[in-house]
Amino acid sequence: MKISENYRDNWESYWRETSDAPGEAIWDADPSLTAVPHCELLLPHADTALPVVDLGCGNGTQTRYLATRFARAVGVDLSHAAVEHARRAADGAAVQFQQLDLTDTEAVQALHDRLGDSNVYMRAVIHQSEPPARPAVARAVAELVGTRGRAFVVELTSGSRDVLARAASAPGGPGPKLRRVFEHGLKPADAADEEIPGLLREAGLDVLATGETTLPQTENLPDGTRIDLPARWFVLAGTGTGTRGA
Repeated sequence: MKISENYRDNWESYWRETSDAPGEAIWDADPSLTAVPHCELLLPHADTALPVVDLGCGNGTQTRYLATRFARAVGVDLSHAAVEHARRAADGAAVQFQQLDLTDTEAVQALHDRLGDSNVYMRAVIHQSEPPARPAVARAVAELVGTRGRAFVVELTSGSRDVLARAASAPGGPGPKLRRVFEHGLKPADAADEEIPGLLREAGLDVLATGETTLPQTENLPDGTRIDLPARWFVLAGTGTGTRGA
């Protein structure tokens, strides 16, 4: 199932109207809060001599950090505008970026053909994908991992809806960064908790490790505390290389 033009346009307009300033996107947290601890969970299972592909890389903040931990880093995003942000921010760093629709099976296969089996980093992509497209996103992870790669996938849980609702109902409404998410028709924490592990298993992925965490955002609640969204993480391998779990 391909994504709708409306979904594609929503992301394109969001990134087109986002500045290059670090943290301008609400999820553009510093790697010390995101990719750094995530790598500590992934690296015991992964071969760092393989490339790493950052799916839904946005402006490439996490991809640039991943390039310091793996032999090669490639960031991909649905939005051309996001990829342009990422390329500008790279400023000569040893990292590559390209536009990629994860529901385009042939394009995903072509990336695997070019890179070979790869490690995958995917932060909060499935939960806000359109429901009919979610299985294809999970299958893209499996295709890129192959038999030798490993994946780190982290997705928002239903608890995030409560945090977002609290932020949205604050006096004066949501903060400017969260307001822009809603204005562009993006839907965070849209997937049910049990849906994510089911999609990963159905895509042919084994769960090597899993746990609860939060995804720090770059905006605060009215009381000044940072918006941290409840999430669940998974370290994954291709079927047959680990112990299946959920």
